[in-house]
Amino acid sequence: MAPTNRNPPTSNRQLLIILGIFLSIILGIIWLVGLIVDNLVWVIPPDVERQLGALVVPAYEKLSQPSQTQDTLNQLLNKLESNLPSQQSKRDYQVLYVPNETVNALALPGDRIVIFSGLLKQAESENELMMVLGHELGHFSNRDHLRSILRQLILPITLASITGNNDLLVSVASGITTFSDAKYSQSQESQADKIGLDLLYKTYGHVAGATDFFKRLSQQNSIDIEFLSTHPAPQQRVKDLQHLIKQKQYIIKNLSPLPKQLKSLK
Repeated sequence: MAPTNRNPPTSNRQLLIILGIFLSIILGIIWLVGLIVDNLVWVIPPDVERQLGALVVPAYEKLSQPSQTQDTLNQLLNKLESNLPSQQSKRDYQVLYVPNETVNALALPGDRIVIFSGLLKQAESENELMMVLGHELGHFSNRDHLRSILRQLILPITLASITGNNDLLVSVASGITTFSDAKYSQSQESQADKIGLDLLYKTYGHVAGATDFFKRLSQQNSIDIEFLSTHPAPQQRVKDLQHLIKQKQYIIKNLSPLPKQLKSLK
């Protein structure tokens, strides 16, 4: 008599169930880490934040270029700071100007905002530049710069302890994490836009220029696929801001020209 196979091959249905359980565990871990981080960032004292900044900021300070451009950016930032809540206005926010064609700005631990020359060349008014600076101050208000660091530290370690060295599980977990981080970052960017809009209104008494930068980006991008980016799609950001402007009944007046020190970059 032929021996009986006591371990029949796993069926496709069983594989799908196992995969579903694994995906549920990964999603649960990502949600739990996000919840822990969201609560942890509010108890990190300024001294610890400055220590984190000391690890990151020096690299950008080496790239920055002290100049009239940087001084002008800090003068603009000071205008916005005067409209921050009292607790946040006690911080020493400063702009680091980096002569690089990257169209971006960053909020770093240690109260530093990095502005790349590529972004400045895109700006056509003081108002839209102030919206960008206000947006970065919004990240500090929400402590997003700390959220990103903590997630990058905690999440990979947690997932690695579960997936081990299994290549397939690692790939699946990495894909889910990438998608989750993109949606998480988009939410952070949207919240920072709201704060930036409020600061723009408090500074000028109107919100002209609030959507100009994002409109220009949307015209330059031939592909506008939101979920592939850590930022909301420019077109969606314009729509969200326009809705918020209407909801808050903010008025729009004349744009202020760029300071002459920044016009020379064009």
